Amino acid sequence: MSTDAPRDNLKGGAWLLADMALNIWALGIVKALGLGYPVAQIVFLRAGIGVLLLSPWMFRNRHAFVGIPDLPLQVLRVGLSAATLTASYFAIARVPLALFTTMNFTRPLVVMCLAALLLRERITPAQWLAAAIAMVGVVIAIDPDGTPVGSGLLALALVVLTGSGAVIVTRRLRNTPTLVLMTFYTVGLGLCTLPFALWSWQPIPTEHLGPLLAIGVFAQSAQACFLRAHFNGDAGVLSVLGYMSLPLSTAAGYFAFGETPTLRFYAGAALVVLAAASLTVTRRNRPVLKVR
Repeated sequence: MSTDAPRDNLKGGAWLLADMALNIWALGIVKALGLGYPVAQIVFLRAGIGVLLLSPWMFRNRHAFVGIPDLPLQVLRVGLSAATLTASYFAIARVPLALFTTMNFTRPLVVMCLAALLLRERITPAQWLAAAIAMVGVVIAIDPDGTPVGSGLLALALVVLTGSGAVIVTRRLRNTPTLVLMTFYTVGLGLCTLPFALWSWQPIPTEHLGPLLAIGVFAQSAQACFLRAHFNGDAGVLSVLGYMSLPLSTAAGYFAFGETPTLRFYAGAALVVLAAASLTVTRRNRPVLKVR
């Protein structure tokens, strides 16, 4: 093992913490202002700022966009990603931050199920057990007796499904340059939401313009931090550190929005995190088959 590994993991962890913090800032703004604006308008503004921030790299590496393979898969990924982000921004304005984060921890488990169905990947009994435990945790955390199944929860379920589908498609595009994937994602968000944003556009007061534009800055910067994290650090270490987003979002929800999770939520969230963490460990320990 290289002596630089601990230092690289420290760098990767710092970048990942920055990614989580920036994402929480972006989601916090959406939560604070999201009920006052059409969700398509917010997503379009986020995409527009993202395109502006990416444009220097897009121009500098324009040769990477020549002869892009698997264009239908790129379009499918854009559609799934647009649905995921739109549903995310709709849901975050209507559900607690902690619940939003907990539900998103089920994505690796849904990806696992989709990979078994669509990619014919072999799933072990232990992994299926982890998925079942996570689903029990979700039911406990949501508290069906006290939490009405409203539009926010339904949108959050859509986030998990379409987001997991986007991950599956991205696996098929793993040989595509990162900048191309980011550009398709960001430009695609803008194109998909433009007609809906124009149709339902709400005037933006001066005091809201800065925060709404900051959503794009924070979200695009978070994406860059995420990529830097995985460039510097080991994926196994970062996947465990990623669970820090739950206490961070819970604290943000408490201090910024007065959200106080119940003991039942903590019990359910613990099951979800343990199940997702066990899946991560199982995948790390899986033997790697080398193709000659």
